[in-house]
Amino acid sequence: MGQMLKATFHTHTHFCDGQNSPEEMVQAALAAGIEHFGFSGHVDVSPVMDVPAYLAEVRRVQKKYEGQLDILCGGELDNLYPDRNPQGFDYLIGSVHHFRVGEEILAIDWTEEIILHLLNDCYGGDGYRLSRDYFRTVAETYGKGKCDWIGHYDLITRFNGSLRFVDETDPRYLAPAVEVLEYLAKEDLPLEINTKLADKGKIYPGRELLKKWHAFGGRIIFSSDAHKTEDLLHGFEEGIEYARACGFDHAEILTGENGSIRWTEQPI
Repeated sequence: MGQMLKATFHTHTHFCDGQNSPEEMVQAALAAGIEHFGFSGHVDVSPVMDVPAYLAEVRRVQKKYEGQLDILCGGELDNLYPDRNPQGFDYLIGSVHHFRVGEEILAIDWTEEIILHLLNDCYGGDGYRLSRDYFRTVAETYGKGKCDWIGHYDLITRFNGSLRFVDETDPRYLAPAVEVLEYLAKEDLPLEINTKLADKGKIYPGRELLKKWHAFGGRIIFSSDAHKTEDLLHGFEEGIEYARACGFDHAEILTGENGSIRWTEQPI
């Protein structure tokens, strides 16, 4: 039996779509007993973040709480963001939140109405073609930007529980998803176990994909994708049980202690 992780690196503040300030998030992390903590403001086409102001404030709290909490300054780099190599970050999470269709930029995880518009008006109702293009975009997101890990790998299924536009056990869905997983595993970057919706019975990636990731020898990192202070470790207990059921016994943690950013392993 491992232990409860006291580390989280996918968090958002009021500089993007979060509810709290960086300092409030740090104070909550200390109260929760978190030992390693990272900010990951959206480097995105929507919401548009004031990156210089964000970086300055995170570096300020990083210095203020030095010795109390290991704090890193990261970003969540969206696939459509034009600068594939933004500067000033300790790490970057590669994420696909949007598709560009003609003049439209459509968020795949915002509302059922938007995903239905994308599915029906742009893909003729073919969910398997949509999901195939999504996973290809995930591969491109890493290939172009060389992020440090992939966030919420199968986010395209955000509304699949209600809309049922793909069968997540169907080879038409799994084959392109697994092909990209194999590519990412060869690049030796972790895959995020995202527990943001664990209380709703959904953890990214799906079980079949996570089992494949384990078979490929892939590494994992846990994230609650917190947008408010009370969610910093949301769903971690469920996520750890989920990962163990798929064969994992340890997870990756980023540390910035002694001025050197490096990966370490922790049992789960």
